[in-house]
Amino acid sequence: MMRHLILLAALAMVSGSALAAGGNCDSQAAEKKLAGAAKNSFIKKCEKDSAAATPATPPAAAPAAGMSCEGMVKEKKLAGAAKNSFMKKCMKDQAPAATPAMPAMPEHGMACDGMAKEKKLAGAAKNSFMKKCMKDKAPA
Repeated sequence: MMRHLILLAALAMVSGSALAAGGNCDSQAAEKKLAGAAKNSFIKKCEKDSAAATPATPPAAAPAAGMSCEGMVKEKKLAGAAKNSFMKKCMKDQAPAATPAMPAMPEHGMACDGMAKEKKLAGAAKNSFMKKCMKDKAPA
């Protein structure tokens, strides 16, 4: 009996997401909280895709298994503000999953981290700085 209820609930979720994906582009843009140029670009692309009668897929907030945010941007053929908006959201959604358990940092890594904090670096700038710093300070 419990198995049937779980199966029924899963089926309801799948059909609900399929209906949401088939909804109008404005509601999808509102659901994604897009505004301005990103919204306009998304709606234009959505309407173009709908007109082409391609199979609708629900929008994914996080990349599929093994696919990076950049890969999803290329797959969705996003450009300009829509690309920037999508990348920002994708990276934000990916961040908690990517850093649940930090590996032990070597002593020189802690020094690099301290310097990055001193320079108030964050995001890609911090990652780039850390990579270069770790490489420079690594034992030969």
